[in-house]
Amino acid sequence: MTDDVDDLSVRDRAVLAFERASWAGPGAKERAIREELGISPTRYHQLLNALLDDPRALAHDPVTVNRLRRVREAQRARR
Repeated sequence: MTDDVDDLSVRDRAVLAFERASWAGPGAKERAIREELGISPTRYHQLLNALLDDPRALAHDPVTVNRLRRVREAQRARR
């Protein structure tokens, strides 16, 4: 690993870790975003989307980033 991975902010690492969790039902994830990360769900998704294009995030958590990239591409293809 390179030192570039260490350049990810604590918040960025928290967003990636948060995305690895599973959620019980509708609204649970949005509530947890507000409570645990202290940001709105809209801001969370903006940050997450930017992270998916960040090579440092890919180096930090390739499984999560690649899974989310596939989901994002599938959603774009449906539009």
